[in-house]
Amino acid sequence: MSITKNFQRLMPFNKKFTGEVLRFNPAVEKRKEPADIKVDVYDYNAKYEEHYEFASVHHCNKFKGNGHVTWINIDGLRKDDVEVICNEYGIHPLLIEDILSVGQRAKMDETENTIFSLLNMLYFNKEANCIEQEQVSIVLGKDFVLSFQEEANRDVFDPLREKLKVAGSKLRTAGADYLCYSLIDIIVDSYYSVLEELGEHIETLEEDIIHRGDTHSLALINNLRKELIILKRSVNPVREVVNGFLRSDSDLVNEKIIQYFKDVYDHIVQANDLVENYRDMMMSLQDLYLNKVNLRMNEVMKVMAIVTCLLAPATVIGGIFGMNFQSIPYIHNQYGFWIAVSLMLLIPLWMIYAFKKRGWFKS
Repeated sequence: MSITKNFQRLMPFNKKFTGEVLRFNPAVEKRKEPADIKVDVYDYNAKYEEHYEFASVHHCNKFKGNGHVTWINIDGLRKDDVEVICNEYGIHPLLIEDILSVGQRAKMDETENTIFSLLNMLYFNKEANCIEQEQVSIVLGKDFVLSFQEEANRDVFDPLREKLKVAGSKLRTAGADYLCYSLIDIIVDSYYSVLEELGEHIETLEEDIIHRGDTHSLALINNLRKELIILKRSVNPVREVVNGFLRSDSDLVNEKIIQYFKDVYDHIVQANDLVENYRDMMMSLQDLYLNKVNLRMNEVMKVMAIVTCLLAPATVIGGIFGMNFQSIPYIHNQYGFWIAVSLMLLIPLWMIYAFKKRGWFKS
């Protein structure tokens, strides 16, 4: 079995997803379209709220311009469906391409009648011990918000769905800009749960290095560093997205909502700081691992050096009396052998006493 296979066998983290992300090129990637999509429509105002579920986007045109705030969430990206609903709501063709291109860097674009933001939802897979991401595209328009997700199995929007059911809540009384803020805010807040999971793994890894510090620990270090690369790639650009809303002069974002985006900006800055801190911690753990390996090697070399020193007198004495000369002192003495053996034992014992007195045996 090769060294590479041995090293891969030690990997407890799933590196398949990490490799796919690091090598991903949205310009050439072939994405398989889902067989079905799920369309959730939340149509509401301060006194009214209704939730609809459709299997097609063709039912969404009746909510346009009805005087209510409408949130249309589409799970599953099919080119024809995305183009239909985007054309219905006046979304620019370039933004349609961004929605359909998975694996992009988080960004924010502003057109005459919409504000487009793209960012990633992050999940920590506890079974595979890796970070998974899902791209979310959010389009803010006049009295509507469109959100596009890759899959329908999971998202972080359930707390918002519950708030929409509460009459008189801030989400119900505010406009579409507050809904857009809420979507971005809850995505950013979900980053902290991923950071917390990574933090626990880093603490466990530190204890593992201190107590063991073997090749298994090195594999953990390498995989955690890869996961942090994914995290940094997803989290860091979101600051520019939120900053885009803060600098926007669009009439779609009320001045009163700007202060809420300032709060999101503070959260994403803090998340970025945590990612940087974790990266520094990983570098420190790598140095700790190398120091632990060097310390273990020094202990081995120390023992070998002591053994070599203790055997040196016996080697010298045996070499002297083993020389091929006719006349050597005590060579014919009946006690010569015992004298030589005694010297071979007494000199090392004296050396051990001298080493111990100097404190050379202390770790």
